[in-house]
Amino acid sequence: MADQRTESLGKLVVLMDKLRSECPWDAKQTHTSLRPHLLEETYEVLEALDYLDEETGKGTEHLKEELGDLLLHIVFHSRIAEDRGHFDLEDVANEITEKLVRRHPHVFPTESESEEETKDMEQMASTWESIKKKEKNRSSVFEGIPKTLPALSRASKVLRKASALGINQIPVEIEPKNEEAFGEVLLGLVEWARINEIDPEETLRVAVEQYAEKAKELE
Repeated sequence: MADQRTESLGKLVVLMDKLRSECPWDAKQTHTSLRPHLLEETYEVLEALDYLDEETGKGTEHLKEELGDLLLHIVFHSRIAEDRGHFDLEDVANEITEKLVRRHPHVFPTESESEEETKDMEQMASTWESIKKKEKNRSSVFEGIPKTLPALSRASKVLRKASALGINQIPVEIEPKNEEAFGEVLLGLVEWARINEIDPEETLRVAVEQYAEKAKELE
């Protein structure tokens, strides 16, 4: 099975070599020129997940197709970097493999750690953030969250990282506690913002930045 996966990926790499050599459009692409296409493919994967029924398997073919399109971009960007002498797909695979091993000490304990000592869920989350912070040479775990994310996505990530550090925002109580009720409240807030001529995206972005700055002081 592993050999088949390697062979299939190898065929894609060889195909990309040919496209970069013989297709004028593929040959002239850069990291920057592919950026909007990468973003589009990412959203198409998310849309495929929205329509996926994991119980029946309905939508899996569509998801497979969209994941393939996204995989193409990883191979494409790796090939562009290889052409410039920076790195290749093997380097990308090695990088993520080594990173996952480092960040899962509960699975790959070092000589100074026991497997049992690292399997507490809260400890695992805290350890993950600590290792990531050290790897990136960051002064704060919040620095790794892209500011280009939509405000709601960024808010979720900031709150998750804060929670892993033991810093928790007091949530608004919503009844019943389900997605439908939350969606209605969220939609109502957006409508309130519209009526009062407030940009909900920008307002949330500012609020998230202010919260992150306060949380940094407690790290």
